[in-house]
Amino acid sequence: MSNAVFYHAGCQVCVAAEQQLLDVLDTRKVDVEVVHLGDEPARLADAERTGIESVPALVLDGAVFHINFGAALSALN
Repeated sequence: MSNAVFYHAGCQVCVAAEQQLLDVLDTRKVDVEVVHLGDEPARLADAERTGIESVPALVLDGAVFHINFGAALSALN
């Protein structure tokens, strides 16, 4: 099973991306964790270590995919 983490900040772009992502992923093949950085600011360090520069972003099996530009991670600190 693949592992994915979707990071976002709660903006409209992020929420729309989250809904579309969850609608299309086959959760039988991908274990998805959603991290709302506004609700979980302690996870910012995890996101930075992973290589995330902006949100929304998806980390799939360790590879970072930036989805549209909603907010720079540095703006969330």
